[in-house]
Amino acid sequence: MRPSATSIAEPDPGHRPRARLAVLALSRGGGELGRGLAMELGGDFFACKGRLAQVMAQVWNGYGEIVCIMATGIVVRTIAPLLTDKYHDPAVVVCDQLGRFAISLISGHLGGANGLARRVAAATGGQAVLTTASDVLGKTALDLWCRDRGLIAIDKEGFTRAMARLVDRGSLTIWSRVPLDHLPEDLIPVQERRCADLIVDYRHHGLDKGTSLVPKALVVGIGCNRGTPASAIAGAVQSTCQRHRLHPEAIARLASIDLKQDEAGLLEFAAERGLTIDFYRKDQLNRVEDVATSEAVLRATGAKGVAEPAALLSAGAGARLLVPKMKWVDVTTAIAEMADPLTIKSQGILEQ
Repeated sequence: MRPSATSIAEPDPGHRPRARLAVLALSRGGGELGRGLAMELGGDFFACKGRLAQVMAQVWNGYGEIVCIMATGIVVRTIAPLLTDKYHDPAVVVCDQLGRFAISLISGHLGGANGLARRVAAATGGQAVLTTASDVLGKTALDLWCRDRGLIAIDKEGFTRAMARLVDRGSLTIWSRVPLDHLPEDLIPVQERRCADLIVDYRHHGLDKGTSLVPKALVVGIGCNRGTPASAIAGAVQSTCQRHRLHPEAIARLASIDLKQDEAGLLEFAAERGLTIDFYRKDQLNRVEDVATSEAVLRATGAKGVAEPAALLSAGAGARLLVPKMKWVDVTTAIAEMADPLTIKSQGILEQ
């Protein structure tokens, strides 16, 4: 458990809407089924006869889940101009007007269409139709496994190839700098990094042949002078990561002293990157042992230090100081590593 802190969670600019369900139908029979599904599954119903393209464009960005009660072909032609990628497109399920089949059409894993198809089939008494290879063959859905552990694939194309190899070969080897929890049978741990298909690490390593997966393992403690702009804070954090060969994507959150809760530049920097900031009182910071101290900081804030103790407190039990305090113009940084970053709780998903 991390010590209690005042946290400010900034919005994630890459967040995909997931909470709202839209049910679209063309025919009278489809409308009857659609209204019932919308009511049972907690969604909104749209009658689309003669205006399917208009309604689809309306719900595409506003809803995370879309059920279309109509022919698969017309759905494919209608959504074709709207498609981006599986990381942003909503889940789309196609259902016949008798409810016999619920077909997971796009965004089966990350978007949740496979789960939505099962929910629709359960409501209609029909059958969910899933075509994703991992589901058909009983292999690990690697994209979901990574998502649930906060792992980020830097090379999206390489990650797609790794998923294909998992299906084709039946297993992948994996090496990790951080603890791995309960690996599925088709992900096989190896001791040598160079032998791994998947490499879980928050550090850059130019010789890697495997696919890099970056864990949200790091907390950046930040101290700054009053009025420091976001650009200066961004530059200090970027330089800290570059000097120590750390992936910026590995930053899970930020931490500072509560006197900085209204620091505009710090808040702007966090908002730009979708990061939460944990703020700690001076007495909490002063209880952290074996950290760098500063008489100037003590006089100004009442805390013997900010960046190092804040980072360690936010990183939680068992954290270690990975990057000691670094001084930049108007900014001080330090980085702590979480002891067990691959659990959902350590990512702060359940804590905040």
